[in-house]
Amino acid sequence: MTTAMVFPGMGPVTFKELGRFLLMNSRAKELLGQADEALGYSLFEAFRTSEEAYSEAAQVAFMVACTALADWAADELGAEPVVCAGPSFGEKPLIGWSGALDFPDAVRMTAGLARCTAAYFAAEHRDVVTQSFVRAPAGPLAELLASMSARGIWHEVSCLLDDGFQMVSLHERDLEEFQRQLRAIGSLPLYTMRPPMHSSLFTGLRAAAAREVIDALPLRAPRLPVLADQDGRELTGAEELRAMLLDHFVQPVDWPAVLGALRGRGVERLVIAGPDSLFGRVEGAVKHFEVVAADPRAALRVRSVA
Repeated sequence: MTTAMVFPGMGPVTFKELGRFLLMNSRAKELLGQADEALGYSLFEAFRTSEEAYSEAAQVAFMVACTALADWAADELGAEPVVCAGPSFGEKPLIGWSGALDFPDAVRMTAGLARCTAAYFAAEHRDVVTQSFVRAPAGPLAELLASMSARGIWHEVSCLLDDGFQMVSLHERDLEEFQRQLRAIGSLPLYTMRPPMHSSLFTGLRAAAAREVIDALPLRAPRLPVLADQDGRELTGAEELRAMLLDHFVQPVDWPAVLGALRGRGVERLVIAGPDSLFGRVEGAVKHFEVVAADPRAALRVRSVA
């Protein structure tokens, strides 16, 4: 069965969710040691004492877990992917696992981008949020967004996930009314992200990320083709990957386009390497692919049975 390795975007994670896996999985422990050397501190302890869901330590721990789970899936489940993808945060473990960057450099990249992003949003665009919602009928949603444009209410689609399932960025002052109008057309608002993500407003963040982190990365061609999460294009060169990492800040994620590109390549199975409650569960994924959850629960369950 033709397989793709997919690294999911990062949702809020706690130490309780990942800590046991990081300690009990042999590959995760090995990668934790490498991460400690790259960071100059104990990632496990920093993650354990972190109070923020998207702290630097939480982000690096998530990246480490995803990398270990991809290795576990390859070794224990026999996954032999022919292509890989990583929507949103998933770009970070993707870059290392695809062979485009050594793991210690991927750790430093993830930590550096976390610091850069936190500093940027501490000073800039503090009034912008990203709202996710589901079950939005296409016609009424288009009318709603067109009405907002006509009234001069700034908004941008930050992530396309599935039919009727999107994330839209807007000013916080307009959030309550937007949520009300979504409900009026039969949609269900989900969670509000602070800080926001994937907007053309964030050119300053793109420039800072390039200057402080991405321009200096010793990227090379990946050992597997990578599909860009912005549009599903195949990327095979280092500079193409660098551009994808930079576009991450200012262009929306288009997951249906990635899924379409995977189908076009004859992919039949998606191995989701990491904790995921979103990308492997949308209808566009489960309807067209066999979806295998290579998450901490699955890895620990197999270990305990063995």
